[in-house]
Amino acid sequence: MTDPQLADLRQTYSQRTLTEADVLPEPVAQFRAWLDEALAARLDEPTAMNLATVDAAGQPAARIVLLKGLPADEGFLFFTNYDSRKGRELAGSPLAALTFFWPGLERQVRIEGRVEKASDADSTEYFQSRPRSSQIGAWASPQSQPIASREALEQREHDVEARFAGQEPLPRPAHWGGYLLRPHRVEFWQGRPSRLHDRIVYERTAAGQWHLNRLAP
Repeated sequence: MTDPQLADLRQTYSQRTLTEADVLPEPVAQFRAWLDEALAARLDEPTAMNLATVDAAGQPAARIVLLKGLPADEGFLFFTNYDSRKGRELAGSPLAALTFFWPGLERQVRIEGRVEKASDADSTEYFQSRPRSSQIGAWASPQSQPIASREALEQREHDVEARFAGQEPLPRPAHWGGYLLRPHRVEFWQGRPSRLHDRIVYERTAAGQWHLNRLAP
């Protein structure tokens, strides 16, 4: 049975349209154009993306991470703890999916692809550009592992502060770095009235070219 308070919630989308003639030939370039519009609109957390991974048993998991680059328009770059749940799952199955949702523009982008680790040089460069507190946090947190208490975590932070007192930037821990998701499927969704939304999908062919299709909403 539906909950009337939830079932009656709906919004009409009518800001924009999306046609095959509107989009660029390459999906990451098209994504960059949409991201620029999201940034210009000053949306909350426009680089936030849902990262979905899967474990050895086929159980999917999803969480929000932040996009940190679109290198050479080849893929989507993010950083995390390699020993975290998502890191362990990516080590076992490098296929993953990303979703961006920008309700202020009535837009969604869905991305599927294969993930590979970023270079050590790129990971170190980004790590050392972060605020010192974030560098300390990356050393202190055994991400996704059980911890005894908040106090225990704060003690770990204190211990790391003491260990690296006077040192800046900190060295990058071996368990922390970047991933690049190289897409093979990217869908752009633009909300439209009557739930007849526009959906344009790019799919990479065996020859490495991008093929464009319109999908039914």
